[in-house]
Amino acid sequence: MAGEKAKNPGIAILGGGIGGLATTAFLYHEGIPATLYEQASELKEVGAGLVVAPNAARLLRRLGVMDDFLDRAVRLDTGWEFRRWQDGTVLSAEDLASACEDLYGERTYTAHRADFLSVLRSAVPNSDIRLGKRCIDLTFRDDDRPVLHFADGETVEPDVVIGADGIHSVVRRTIAEPSPATYSGICAFRALVPAEHAPAFARRNAQTLWIGPGRHLVHYPVSAGRLVNIVAFAPAGDDAVESWTATATPEEFLAEFEGWDPRLTELIRAGGTPGRWALLDRAPLSRWSRGPVTLLGDAAHPMFPFFGQGAAQAVEDAAVLAGCLAEDLDDPSRALRRYEALRIPRTSRLQEVSHGRSLINHLPDGPEQQARDKAFAEADPLVANGWIYEYDPEDVLAGSNPTR
Repeated sequence: MAGEKAKNPGIAILGGGIGGLATTAFLYHEGIPATLYEQASELKEVGAGLVVAPNAARLLRRLGVMDDFLDRAVRLDTGWEFRRWQDGTVLSAEDLASACEDLYGERTYTAHRADFLSVLRSAVPNSDIRLGKRCIDLTFRDDDRPVLHFADGETVEPDVVIGADGIHSVVRRTIAEPSPATYSGICAFRALVPAEHAPAFARRNAQTLWIGPGRHLVHYPVSAGRLVNIVAFAPAGDDAVESWTATATPEEFLAEFEGWDPRLTELIRAGGTPGRWALLDRAPLSRWSRGPVTLLGDAAHPMFPFFGQGAAQAVEDAAVLAGCLAEDLDDPSRALRRYEALRIPRTSRLQEVSHGRSLINHLPDGPEQQARDKAFAEADPLVANGWIYEYDPEDVLAGSNPTR
């Protein structure tokens, strides 16, 4: 930006999850102060594991937190290892040990969500975070300046508002066209197994997906190999709720995978009481912003977890948003319009392919399933997903790779 340096706007970020912390961290990295408001009394992540593919790993490196992350993560040698539900026949696998870094400049990792959040937290000054601040409403003054209303009675009038406040976002319902979340008919089970209790096959540095009629199950090690993360997807019953803290019984989890490879039932038993929650579905939005207010992460583009890209897309959002604001501090509204124009095509595509994966993974045995398995065997998923892994916000901001 030529000429006199622009004045830093007052930026409020709602939500202290991965997207909110990543945004605060990238803005700080750009020399732009912001205040993060989180409704909880402490920053923490529930849930379990996540995959950190090259597109997310390179952004952690750019923030200067990669060494800390490597102390907590697991470097995968095999990824997207698809196995048949009955007997574990390998249908397809990514060679991450020898090819991933050569293709994309970074490896692929798995991590506990809490560890990932802690690494991002280390890149944010304490003074930029306000805890115990639950935003209950967003309104606009006559001059279109945003006003945040908090449950404790405080109001704040920032120059810019970034809604990183999740799928039930207060900001989203205020600025975007109505698009109520609908239940997908799918529920997820999750569990963490101490490594010493997990079968040897599940302790490998691999992301393994067992696929079968109406269901699939994923497992991989996290927390520097001390735990094995399990997440499984099955038809949602009437009692499934959308909550990270809801639970099922081990018997309910086992019943969903009755008749599957006995190695899986051994792993499920080792997981104890599982969590269970219903997956919500939202169609992609055509716009995320109103003036100096925008959305980010799940508030903008919640997606099924079948490509392992939910957290990565929030971090990409953060990097692109910070870059847009850094290049156009004089006009934040214009910067936000550029941000959403750069991000919506990519996140909408990922929402759509993640949605489609639920159908592909859950085919009943028969001709379609056999054709799918043959296609898996003939494709290299590491190369096929290159449009996901090669993405770099610096290229996007420079205009050399605007939509992929």
